[in-house]
Amino acid sequence: MVSAPHEAVHRVFQEYPGLFTRLSDVLGLELPPLVSAEPLTVDLTTNEPLERRVDTLLRIETEGDGPFLLVVEAQGKKDPGKTASWPYYVTYLNNRYRLPVLLLVVCQDHATAAWAARPLTIGLPQWPTVITRPLVAGPHNMPVITEVAEVRKDLALATLSAITHADDPDVDAILKTMSTALRDIPETIAEPVIELIAQGLGNRPAAQQWRNLVAVDLSFYTSPLSEEIRDEGRAQGRTEDLLLILDVRGIGITDAVREQITTCGDPGLLRQWLKRAALATTAEEVFGEGTPAGG
Repeated sequence: MVSAPHEAVHRVFQEYPGLFTRLSDVLGLELPPLVSAEPLTVDLTTNEPLERRVDTLLRIETEGDGPFLLVVEAQGKKDPGKTASWPYYVTYLNNRYRLPVLLLVVCQDHATAAWAARPLTIGLPQWPTVITRPLVAGPHNMPVITEVAEVRKDLALATLSAITHADDPDVDAILKTMSTALRDIPETIAEPVIELIAQGLGNRPAAQQWRNLVAVDLSFYTSPLSEEIRDEGRAQGRTEDLLLILDVRGIGITDAVREQITTCGDPGLLRQWLKRAALATTAEEVFGEGTPAGG
């Protein structure tokens, strides 16, 4: 199953195909000025029963050197299977489109980035026939952007940077800078950024901080996504309050009931339970299986 951070990396490039124009400079890749970026079909299946599919494939136009293909892979952990699939992507695409192919791998931790950067060889140890060298973007080389002006200068690059630094000790400052920069940006532009960062952080601790920042710093946004994130923040707060009240009042709950509380994302229902917990004497009264005292 594809994870949310994996999907977010690809959506950044799909939403902003021209992102690689700036990313190549960050990664130290000397290219002529890029003119355009066009998404291509990601299906690499041939007539053989084996299916191969990339997540993002772009045709990049340059000034002077002509076009090339950019394959983007989001890699959350080491995967020995990529030793075979990545060279296949490169050679197949080169054969199909007759264009140079560049493989970009985006990682969110140092160990995976170091693993992904190793050349992949096919052939004899003393004479490799095919060598695939991925270009890797990750916390080791993506900029840590903590200046509002830098975020506004390039929202797409700043978004990808925030995602790749999801486990960085400075992620609090990175996310605070992002939320501050988005305050004065039209909602139609800011909304995809808000969603991509939320998706890219996955279930990491920083994800809750981002939701809190959106709820406070961007409270004036009225998009469904912003409201959803604020609802999640309200639900989290009410969950903690409910568990505290149950504990203080000595109302015991089973593991199943505790899971019922912590997995509930409905702020309205949690508020109802919270009101009942203030008067109830048993867990059954709180969760509707009995009538709460005084209710």
